[in-house]
Amino acid sequence: MTATRPGSGSPIGRSMVRPDADAKTRGAAVYTIDHVEAGMLHAAVLRAPVAAATIRRLDVTAAAGLAGVHAVVTGADAPHRSGMLATKDQTVFAIDTVRYAGEPIAAVAAESAAAAAAAVAAIELDLEPLPPVVDLDEAVAPQTRLIHPDWATYEVPVEGHRGGNVAWELTLDRGSDDEWAVAFATAAAVVDDEFRVPRQHQTPLEPHACVARWNQGRYTVHTSTQFPHSVRSRTAELLGLRPSAIRVIVPTVGGGFGGKLDAMLEPIACLLARRSGRPVRLVNTREEELTTAGPRENAVLRLRTAVAADGTLLAQQADVLIDNGANSSGETIVCAAVPPLALGGTYRVPLARYRCRVVYTNTAPTAAFRGVGGPYVIFAQESHLDSIARRIGVDRRDLRLRNVLHAGEAMVNGQVLPDAALVDALASVEQRMPWNPGRAPATKGALRGTAVVPLTWLTNPGPAEASIALNDDGTVLVTTAATDIGTGAVVTGIRQIVAARLGVDVADVIISTPDTDAAGFDNGAQGSRTTYGSGAAADRAAGELRDLILRAAADQLEVAEADLVIEGGGVTMVGNPAVSVPLGTVSAGAMWTTGPLSATGRFVSPPASFDAGCFVGSLFSTINGTSSHAHAAEVEVDPATGAVTVLRYVIAQDVGTAINPAMITSQVHGAVAQGLGYALYEALRIGDDGQVLDRNLGTYRVPTALDVPDIDLAILEIPGSNGALGVKGAAEPPIVPVAAVIACAVADAIGTTVHELPMTPFSVLAALRGRD
Repeated sequence: MTATRPGSGSPIGRSMVRPDADAKTRGAAVYTIDHVEAGMLHAAVLRAPVAAATIRRLDVTAAAGLAGVHAVVTGADAPHRSGMLATKDQTVFAIDTVRYAGEPIAAVAAESAAAAAAAVAAIELDLEPLPPVVDLDEAVAPQTRLIHPDWATYEVPVEGHRGGNVAWELTLDRGSDDEWAVAFATAAAVVDDEFRVPRQHQTPLEPHACVARWNQGRYTVHTSTQFPHSVRSRTAELLGLRPSAIRVIVPTVGGGFGGKLDAMLEPIACLLARRSGRPVRLVNTREEELTTAGPRENAVLRLRTAVAADGTLLAQQADVLIDNGANSSGETIVCAAVPPLALGGTYRVPLARYRCRVVYTNTAPTAAFRGVGGPYVIFAQESHLDSIARRIGVDRRDLRLRNVLHAGEAMVNGQVLPDAALVDALASVEQRMPWNPGRAPATKGALRGTAVVPLTWLTNPGPAEASIALNDDGTVLVTTAATDIGTGAVVTGIRQIVAARLGVDVADVIISTPDTDAAGFDNGAQGSRTTYGSGAAADRAAGELRDLILRAAADQLEVAEADLVIEGGGVTMVGNPAVSVPLGTVSAGAMWTTGPLSATGRFVSPPASFDAGCFVGSLFSTINGTSSHAHAAEVEVDPATGAVTVLRYVIAQDVGTAINPAMITSQVHGAVAQGLGYALYEALRIGDDGQVLDRNLGTYRVPTALDVPDIDLAILEIPGSNGALGVKGAAEPPIVPVAAVIACAVADAIGTTVHELPMTPFSVLAALRGRD
């Protein structure tokens, strides 16, 4: 199925070159890390050297007296609590208690980075260490020390879903006790599996960085963020201010992948700027990024499924432990709804009992990473399904086709999927990589395996606003807080949507720099929502502006509005091109008659209907902008070394409408690379003492171009009902099934289920030996 497109001259569906490409490839783009202000000071942070301790003494007197030091701040300067959309359990600095290694305790601003570092070294800190709680199962045990003894005093959006070291708990329950008893009594098999996954770090090229200044009672912050309005509100809450007291401006962003949604350095820089009266620059080192900057959470997933002899799923239980880290400064609590929706969003699960617990540990807080929980949930579910298929002796692909959801069927939460196309996606990859249930011949004694994984995924439904104005020179200015973090969603996607709606050249559409003082609220670059949501807001504004332009031109040309069209940089009478007026003239003429020609559009994806009685404690209970996908892979495993080589990778991806196919393709390639890293290489390791072991990119292994196979991508266009022009999310979905399909292919090769990520040569060899 293909989307209905505008006319043949429309920019929709064209692979247009992104306008920021030249500056980025030449090194001329100005990132936050490049931002300089007159009189700027340099900041450094004193971070906790241990994972758990009581602060017995903190004395900054010596540091404050050093030459070149202009400000020193501690927890006494910022006692307010905040939390990312959930439990308010975070302060800017540790106050009385240290809860993770690397937690900020104090910060200084000085004339140079060296002077700031010297001042941090001069701070006197006396700690009484406590036994760190690092393991998830230990954390939820009844007698374990509480990381937040005063948890009951923390403000929360909904009461009743937390306690002890459980920061948040939610459950999804479908089916009566009698139905459950029958399902397990009549099942041909009941299969149990446990899966464990590590943390994965976003590792953007540009670390967290900001420059803050205090002037006339307000803060102005230049920062590298995906979500400027979140940084504004979170910084304000942590400093005890109104959000309007803070202005956030976003220069070019050097990558984010979910790790730059929240305020992190900004509150510290603001405190120092006000105390010193000078602009203050604060930039994370790579070590600080890896040890403190909100990675994807580690998790433990325990699945138990009753299945009929033909492979029909009868009932499934899941218990999921998710590591929140020491506080709720990331989106981990909000995203705890992902496991139930992901477990029951691709397959028919008639009876389900899912429990998710977000757990406090003495580790750095976790945060969003592309796919927000999906990669490890799908890894567990798909590996579990293959385990079931091996147990009952059915074909792995047939088992999926038997249980996969069809259009008009409901997910586990009762939400109907009207445009599900999972069967179509599976058929697409089948055409290019025919399913062979037997093992294909391998080379040089290697073991070969294949796998296929379908997926239903969501698009973040968050709100957006965009304003569009026609300039006197005929160009169009789009003012939006939507932030391009490297995907091209703003600089190509939104520009192409606006150009198509107005009938102007893409080159004549100008996008403003994200600025919370100038632009209305935008829910940030997350969950593939930018083209979907921000694009829809811009599309609505452009539609209104188009009507205003035609109305003004009709008055100026003294013709009927219905007879006019915008094309070629002007407004022209249909069938009589001699009757026309340039857009700049339309703008200038309207200025003194009806006023400036501008419009504002707003968008929020409407919530889907679902069975509200089945979900308890979830901060969101449905998924929006759903899309259908399938990934297939073929791998070889060297039984002597355990090394895994990916031979083929085939994808069918539903994007609704392909605004810019080249940008979609690049996002798919990047997502697969990150997914391969999660599957085969990446593990942000934490010792029993709570210390992060991987402190540089020498030990934290990320994939390179040499590790990524050629990708055979088919873009499916099955228009959705909410996004602009039927658009659905494109950048996030392709990372979600990668670890699953690689793990299932490796399991096929070695003949046993893979229960942990990453699948390093050592773990693969261990699995082979365990099988034998």
